[in-house]
Amino acid sequence: MSKGEPKELRRGWTTGACATAAAKAAYCALLSGSFPDPVEITLPRGGTVDFVLTRHDLSGDTAIATITKDAGDDPDVTHGALITSTVRLLPAGTGVVFKAGTGVGTVTRPGLPIPPGEPAINPVPRQMMQMAIAEIAEQHGGSGDVEIEVSIAGGETLALKTMNPRLGIVGGLSVLGTTGIVRPFSCAAWIASIHRGIDVARAVGLTHVVGATGSASEDAVRARYDLDETAFLDMGDFAGGLLKYLRSHPVEKLTLSGGFAKFTKLAQGALDLHSARSSVDFGFLQQLLTDAGAPEDQIRAAATANTAKEVLDRALSTGIDLSGPLALRTRSAVREILRDAPVAVEILITDRSGEVLGECGFDEA
Repeated sequence: MSKGEPKELRRGWTTGACATAAAKAAYCALLSGSFPDPVEITLPRGGTVDFVLTRHDLSGDTAIATITKDAGDDPDVTHGALITSTVRLLPAGTGVVFKAGTGVGTVTRPGLPIPPGEPAINPVPRQMMQMAIAEIAEQHGGSGDVEIEVSIAGGETLALKTMNPRLGIVGGLSVLGTTGIVRPFSCAAWIASIHRGIDVARAVGLTHVVGATGSASEDAVRARYDLDETAFLDMGDFAGGLLKYLRSHPVEKLTLSGGFAKFTKLAQGALDLHSARSSVDFGFLQQLLTDAGAPEDQIRAAATANTAKEVLDRALSTGIDLSGPLALRTRSAVREILRDAPVAVEILITDRSGEVLGECGFDEA
């Protein structure tokens, strides 16, 4: 790597991979009397990886193994968390039974890959653990009938930083991962959580959902509507992830709420509203000013403005409404993304305190 080039970001491992490695080590100890350390697991798409145990304990028909999660360079809320699998022997013919330990949530609403009442351990991590148990059973002559209780230290608190409470996952985090690998700064997990939020909203019969770019814009919707918590989808910057999924999984009414700059980008057709991945077209804002009858000097000044907020503030100081017209342009762009999906769209443009600066009501889908 030459000087000045950004360093390659380091990948990490999912909670599902960590729980699998811990369960494999624990079951091996139950059958052989010793914990493999490091313990090797096979990833869903091939390849193997070794995990070092943070701690372990063996007592009678129960073994416990803990692994410290390494999410690599990804800003994962569970990076550094202790993932523990407690494995208990069960009667022959029972199979593999999963249990939510401390810090792992329980599913309470339909629409997720796991039915209500089950531990929030997703299908692929379950398959990984089942395969690991079967492998150890074959090696050491066990029946493969066990209970696996997965715990995540501090998981109940960490879950408050995720969408789990809105999705009806109570008591902690979900055990996730489809590949076993956390790819640094991947948007896939966030977008997948938006999709699951839509699935849950549809499954419980909600007809009105909300996508907001932040907490202030979300609060503006809360002040206007008395909606179930499940209705609030944590859209953030991923407008495209929300709207594309609604094309094929429609909900009757959609309120989108966000700041002036982000919705300027959405009105321009941007699907990712993050500042590093899309930018404001000041020519677009100049056209808004022109259409609003702004004076020529204000229109010219917009071309060299530093931010969209600067353009907005100058317009507000002279009594020119840009937020209302922007809401209309945003709704038009959203309708193009939704195509012919039967979703009525409402747009709210908010400031940083959550005050609504401009809006347009529900169109006819």
